[in-house]
Amino acid sequence: MTPTPLFFLLLLGLMGARATVDLRTAAAMAAGLCKTRPTDIVFIVDSSRSVRPSEFEQVKVFLAKVIEGLDVGPNATRVGVVNYASRVKSEVSLKTHRTKAGLIKAVTKIEPLSTGTMTGLAIQFALNVAFSESEGARVKSPDISKVAIIVTDGRPQDNVKEVALRARDAGIEIFAIGVGRVDMNTLKQMASDPLDDHVDYVESYSVIEKLTKKFQEAFCACSNAATDVVFLIDGSKSVRPENFELVKKWINQIVDKLDVSEAKAHVGLVQYSSSVRQEFPLGRFNNKKDLKDAVKKMAYMERGTMTGQALRYLTENSFSAGGGARPGVAKVGIVFTDGRSQDYIGDAAKKAKDQGYKMYAVGVGNAVEDELKEIASEPTGEHYFYTADFKAMTQIAKKLQINICQEEDPCECDSLVKFQKKVEDALQALTKKLDSMSKRIALLENKIV
Repeated sequence: MTPTPLFFLLLLGLMGARATVDLRTAAAMAAGLCKTRPTDIVFIVDSSRSVRPSEFEQVKVFLAKVIEGLDVGPNATRVGVVNYASRVKSEVSLKTHRTKAGLIKAVTKIEPLSTGTMTGLAIQFALNVAFSESEGARVKSPDISKVAIIVTDGRPQDNVKEVALRARDAGIEIFAIGVGRVDMNTLKQMASDPLDDHVDYVESYSVIEKLTKKFQEAFCACSNAATDVVFLIDGSKSVRPENFELVKKWINQIVDKLDVSEAKAHVGLVQYSSSVRQEFPLGRFNNKKDLKDAVKKMAYMERGTMTGQALRYLTENSFSAGGGARPGVAKVGIVFTDGRSQDYIGDAAKKAKDQGYKMYAVGVGNAVEDELKEIASEPTGEHYFYTADFKAMTQIAKKLQINICQEEDPCECDSLVKFQKKVEDALQALTKKLDSMSKRIALLENKIV
């Protein structure tokens, strides 16, 4: 019996089906692989009588979609949900569900309480209970973020200002989402600084889903790819010695968030005043301890503020091969200043961005916001920060997340690489199967002949 063309078609069809399954598996494994920073997140959700049942369902869809974009796990992101009205109910604790499927299922079962609006009571509950170690919260650490996301549509019947302040002082970053006729002043009293990044408003629950991407990206840390980061630090006399120590602590807060190693993040440090001084180049320190120790030893220069000269040094020296920069690696510049530059910054700032460097500008005190915006990469609102007080720099360090992924989707670097690897493995396996099957068919043909 001679094998017919149909036989071969059926054979290849079966093998193709198996390959399709393998590729679908690869795609499924690639989906949702955005690596989120280790974070304890507690949603605090208003289900007072002003929130209609259909609207509360839309809130649950929003929660589920944000959770879907997180890297959920005991050592990654833990999620809790607090439901409140006149009373407070813990729906999901940080220790309860360690998988997305379990979390989302629990969220879908939440029912509205449909009474008053005791938002202050809910924040107090989150502070005392939801974020406690007994409920699954991790010990306070610079490597683990604590985040509360409050969703409300009304004016609270109790005080929120003082309890929100206590929560923020305890290290909890608060995002406040207002819907409909919400009291905007209340949102501002609850939220962390900068308010522009922590207060959101939507006109109705039907469009709350549009905030999903913001919160998915807020917790996405695609920090596994290599990046070269250089700090340009203003050491002019207006900073003052005690504030310069705060600046060094701020630098180390950001270093704590980086994956510092030979293969991943390299960090360089440059101080400037009337002149520019390299404190250490990229690649000299490949672990956080040595790097942070070197930052602490940086001596204060004093004198003037030549920011333009510092920017030129960045492009001509810090990010050069001779300065330790690696070819083909993303480049990030973080410029800190507390005053107006005494020289022209325009050309140097433009050159840095034209060369593809991602530039962040951070200003304190008398810093000029127009200059910060000129230094910062686009979109400017995401790359420049200002605070009047050196003591508030901690909040900027929390917000400034160095994202080295592709601009169009900051969460797809690892996913894409893993997906490509799965596809390549599946194709290699398929090729081997085809070779083996061809040999078996040849043997079968010989026997038939």
